[in-house]
Amino acid sequence: MEKHTQYMRRCLELAKNGLGTTYPNPMVGSVIVCDGKIIGEGWHKKSGEPHAEVNAVNSVKDKSLLKKSTIYVSLEPCSHFGKTPPCCDLIIENGIPNVVVGTVDPNKKVAGNGIKKLIEAGKNVTVGLLEAECNELNKRFFTFHKKKRPFIILKWAESQDGFIAPLTKSEQKPVWITNTFSRQLVHKWRSEEQAILVGTQTAIDDNPKLNVRDWTGKNPIRIVLDQNNRIAKDNHLFDNQSKTIIFSNASIAINEENTTFEVIDFKQNLAEQLLNVLYKHQIQSVIIEGGSQTIQTFIDENLWDEARIFNGNCRFETGIKAPFLALKKNTSLAITNDLLLISRNND
Repeated sequence: MEKHTQYMRRCLELAKNGLGTTYPNPMVGSVIVCDGKIIGEGWHKKSGEPHAEVNAVNSVKDKSLLKKSTIYVSLEPCSHFGKTPPCCDLIIENGIPNVVVGTVDPNKKVAGNGIKKLIEAGKNVTVGLLEAECNELNKRFFTFHKKKRPFIILKWAESQDGFIAPLTKSEQKPVWITNTFSRQLVHKWRSEEQAILVGTQTAIDDNPKLNVRDWTGKNPIRIVLDQNNRIAKDNHLFDNQSKTIIFSNASIAINEENTTFEVIDFKQNLAEQLLNVLYKHQIQSVIIEGGSQTIQTFIDENLWDEARIFNGNCRFETGIKAPFLALKKNTSLAITNDLLLISRNND
């Protein structure tokens, strides 16, 4: 069992290489073992490109060894035709006798059908090895398919005395609470998630680009709340550089293919309405960057999965109060003179 665990951990390591690049597909890693030796491995790199099992099989130099091998895969092999053929068929065609699966795919197009197909083909199938770790790896994908909404990450920075911004506006916008290393980490997070959301006042006060600058990766989809269309059209969020979704009381005429208006009722269940629309847009994860009122809306409706809170090395004495969240299971990380708290919501 220890060897089996070792190979599945390798699958997880490989799968993580796809963080931020596989949407809407999950991250998957695969390892092929023959006579106690890894002879092939691969991971899913991008939607529309070969899946992990395909890359693993293709990496095996001596294909005759496949007929006495075990293939390990962190997520159930697919059984349907999408942008690529079913991975189950590949395993069956290559005569791989043993299949070890980390966890069952929650997507209704698969959902146990891949495992069933392999068993019916006479394969020796083991399911559930490092299941919790495999589920955690694809927490975004699992949340999307099981809860019918994106995985929600709340993120903000607050001063030591509990403010997210001073009352008096500085000529320098925005006023930084965290150090450069923390800000670089935030850009890394942006490259990993599918979307990022801010409220009206943040858009007006900070004129943010909401892109990836201090890291390498794809820009997230920008989501903006603008109930009464108050954000000026020369704001960076209207620069058409990234896909942008504007939530408003009423859409306005704008001739930009990358900008979409969604009309909702701001008077009730705001967070729930937002997430329903984002689910229709096939968005699996979103970072809620604020401001305080926007973040508090998601906290109050208990629609969040993870909170990432920076405590900076500064004091404002007065200002805009940080959101209030009763921290649950949390971990902490020191980033030079900043403290990062990460809390998970298991409700």
